[in-house]
Amino acid sequence: MMQNGLCNEKTRVDVLGVGFDDISIEQAAARAFDIISGREGTYVVTPNPEIVWLCRRNVGLGAALSGAGLVLPDGIGIILGARILGTPLRGGRVPGIDFAEALFGRMAGSGGSVFLFGAKPGVAEEAGRKLAEKHPGLVICGTADGYFSDDGPIVEQINAADPDLLLVCLGAPKQELWIAENIGRLRVPLCAGLGGSLDVFAGNVKRAPVFFQRLGLEWFYRLLREPRRIMRSLVLPLFVLAVVLQRLRR
Repeated sequence: MMQNGLCNEKTRVDVLGVGFDDISIEQAAARAFDIISGREGTYVVTPNPEIVWLCRRNVGLGAALSGAGLVLPDGIGIILGARILGTPLRGGRVPGIDFAEALFGRMAGSGGSVFLFGAKPGVAEEAGRKLAEKHPGLVICGTADGYFSDDGPIVEQINAADPDLLLVCLGAPKQELWIAENIGRLRVPLCAGLGGSLDVFAGNVKRAPVFFQRLGLEWFYRLLREPRRIMRSLVLPLFVLAVVLQRLRR
């Protein structure tokens, strides 16, 4: 199925060269559901500041993001960056996992099907079991872990399952590059790259408390729980500095 991006890049809000759709969580879920219903054949990405920063030296990743049908701002840094640039994203932050939950709720009502791809062996299966319990009517039509050496068999397995939605959870930028490279071979209306979401759905990883989520500080909570993430977190001040310099150049 050929990829068919729905949003005109010119209407997107540019943050350091990556265009974001100005859309709320519910609006994003509604648009994604329409994509599935129309059998469009496109994909969703949810870049945070770290992914945007990677695009500065990875041209392929930048192309993968711009080719998506939906580009959702996952990260308070993106919202802050857009505000600094004078082009605020009024729809607010759209965490990938919240977008997925909202979409699952819509799909469950019509018996929609989802294929879960990624994470360690056994995680996708457990995630599928818990999602089916949480969203009665949602069909988990297949799972596959993220340990593979050849795209061909995975693509065949996904196509054989004939899902309405494919969640690709391989971590960034691997998942975005994988989707962009294989979208032409996938007979799936909609794919979405959602990082470590399967571990959360499976109950292996807990999200930050609601207090941190509302303040956009999930990244800080993860840093407190996993201090080894400190090097990755250093991207945020660099990202903000680059945004400020972009504003000054304007």
